[in-house]
Amino acid sequence: QVQLVESGGGLVQPGGSLRLSCAASGPVFAIYAMGWYRRAPGKQRELVATITSGGDTAYIDSVKGRFTISRDYGRNTVFLQMNSPKLEDTAVYYCNAVISRGLSTTLRDNYWGQGTQVTVSS
Repeated sequence: QVQLVESGGGLVQPGGSLRLSCAASGPVFAIYAMGWYRRAPGKQRELVATITSGGDTAYIDSVKGRFTISRDYGRNTVFLQMNSPKLEDTAVYYCNAVISRGLSTTLRDNYWGQGTQVTVSS
């Protein structure tokens, strides 16, 4: 089955940097949009950044200029480079991807990673 496996979370100081990775494995035929979401304590999950199959990106305002989303198409991997993180970026970060297991549209589903904790603290 298709799985998304995240890595790279941990503790980072304000103003530092951290890179999250998310790799898709299993019977992947095609990957469409990929993105990162986060859920901070006591808050609802929010979309942080997305990247289309064509490489177009979008970000929430609070991370623009600090975070960069990118993809390695050959390795079915999406990254989130987090520069100058702030205390309010502390959250569990989840990878998301629309993946097809074959030509039929019935084989297209939305997948989630297990989540990786990012803690910004001095």
